[in-house]
Amino acid sequence: MAVDVIDLRSFYASPLGETAERCVARALSERWSSCAGLTLLGMGYALPYLDALREKAAQTHAFMPADQGAEPWPAEGPSLSAPVDPCALPLPDSSMDRILVVHALEHASHPRDMLAELWRVLAPSGRLILVTPNRAGVWARFDHTPFGHGEPYSRSQLRALMREALFSPIHWGEALYAPPSERRIAIRAAPTIEKVGRALSLPGYGLHVVEATKLLYQPVAFRQPARRVMPAWKPALAAPGRLAEGRAEGEGPFSPA
Repeated sequence: MAVDVIDLRSFYASPLGETAERCVARALSERWSSCAGLTLLGMGYALPYLDALREKAAQTHAFMPADQGAEPWPAEGPSLSAPVDPCALPLPDSSMDRILVVHALEHASHPRDMLAELWRVLAPSGRLILVTPNRAGVWARFDHTPFGHGEPYSRSQLRALMREALFSPIHWGEALYAPPSERRIAIRAAPTIEKVGRALSLPGYGLHVVEATKLLYQPVAFRQPARRVMPAWKPALAAPGRLAEGRAEGEGPFSPA
C-alpha cells in the first residue's frame, strides 16, 4: 500500500512520530547546524525537519512527489511547497546548496532517475543528505509507520545506487535504534536506547542518514591500447639465379610470408 501525505502527517502528529522526528533531527543537526545564506530543497516529505533548517536560508523549497500528494507549508506566509515529478524538477541546474531527501527514495518508481535529477539541481559545492530505511532494521519490517513501506536499502545497495548517480558519500549516520513500538514505556525509553545505540554503533538501526557530495566528472576506466601485430617475414630463396632476377625486378632479399 502506498503512503500518501495524509498518512505521513498523521504519523508525525502521533507520539511515536514525534519521537522518530527528534531522533532523525538530532542526526541531521550533527551535519547541518545551519543553512544561513544557502538555498535549501526538501524532497519527499521533509516538512518536519525543514523548520529548523530554513531559518536564515536564502531560499527554501519543499517538493513532494505528485502521486504522494502535497500540503501547504509553512503554516504562515506564502506557501513554499509544491507537488512535482521527482524526475523533472522545476529548478535550474546547480541551483541548490543543500538537499534533504526524506520519504522519497524508498517510494520512487525510478530511484536512479530521481537521484540523477537531484544531481542536476545540486550546486557543485553542495551537499545532499539522504534518509531512507535500513533493509536490516526493525522499522522496515512493520507497516504501521511510513518507514515500513516502499523499498528499504542495505548500505552496499545504497552506496552502489549513489555511485551510479555520481554522488560520493562522505558520512554514514544512523537513526532509530529504538523499536517502533507505540507503548508509552517504549516511547519514554527511546531517547536512552538511541543514545546507547549510537554510542556503540549497534546493528538493527532503522534509518540510514547519508551525507554526500556531487561528483563533477564521471570516472572512466583506463583501456590499454591494442598492440599492432606486424606480419612475419622470412628469407627468400638465395639461389644465384633467383637473387639476380629479383634484383633486376627491384625486389629485396626478403619477402613477406
